[in-house]
Amino acid sequence: MNIEACYNKMGADYAEVKSRLPSDAFIKRFALKFLDAPTFALLEKSLAEENVDEAFRAAHTLKGITQNLGFSQLSPLAIEITEILRAGTMDGTDTLFPQLKKKYDMTVACIKEVDE
Repeated sequence: MNIEACYNKMGADYAEVKSRLPSDAFIKRFALKFLDAPTFALLEKSLAEENVDEAFRAAHTLKGITQNLGFSQLSPLAIEITEILRAGTMDGTDTLFPQLKKKYDMTVACIKEVDE
């Protein structure tokens, strides 16, 4: 599958990211790097440990990455979790994080289908 088909399959905004990033190869390279980013695992671990500060940093980083890559299926939830944690609380993350995880897992699965 090519990178544009991947974006379409995962419900991301390919046209938006294409308008900002210089080429399909560039988009593909950074989408593939997303697979190795430790940010999501750090967010999951920090939430489990109820470490609000570390969870905030991870959520904020994930928010930026998903926005930069045009992963519009992930960024709204990452934004919402970031803002909850920014307030110094975890209230609501228990319901939002499973939704984020489901979309994250689907995103990772789609990216893994991209032709190398």
